[in-house]
Amino acid sequence: MNEPFPVFANGFFTVQENGVFNEIILFEYYDPGGYYASLLSDQNRLDEELETLSRNMQFYLDLEKVLINGSESPPTVLNVNIGFRGDPRRPYILFIITFKGKLARGLNTYENYYDEEVAEYDYEVVWLFPAKARVVEADLGVPYKVEAGGRVLRFNVKRGTRVRGFEKILFEID
Repeated sequence: MNEPFPVFANGFFTVQENGVFNEIILFEYYDPGGYYASLLSDQNRLDEELETLSRNMQFYLDLEKVLINGSESPPTVLNVNIGFRGDPRRPYILFIITFKGKLARGLNTYENYYDEEVAEYDYEVVWLFPAKARVVEADLGVPYKVEAGGRVLRFNVKRGTRVRGFEKILFEID
């Protein structure tokens, strides 16, 4: 198999007091055939690939339903980039995604509905909440940890885990 395939992913979410949610997803690949490295020598091919990646990610985001305090908050791809981990066979694809909701003092709710699936690779998700916020509870379908006085929520999903297609995080803002 010479096609690139994902081996790990990180998802980083930051929540701002003004209701802006920023999501950075970093997909790490193994690319024995050097497909992504070959794009670097042709700017047109690279630009086309970045546009395709952005369009494909937006397609999947459009299938999700993200609610902030009960109101829809559609995620949008802001940027995508391809890089390498010191070896052309170890590319990564970095997506920057943003969405916005109305937050209030007191209890707030983030919900995400998406298609159920089986994880094809291990991944880790980390949420960072504002200084005046703390996670109260989460329903993620997997074990999670709340750290840093309630400001950081993290969880891991192992390859082969059935991901049920629903996440909910309750957090308070003082």
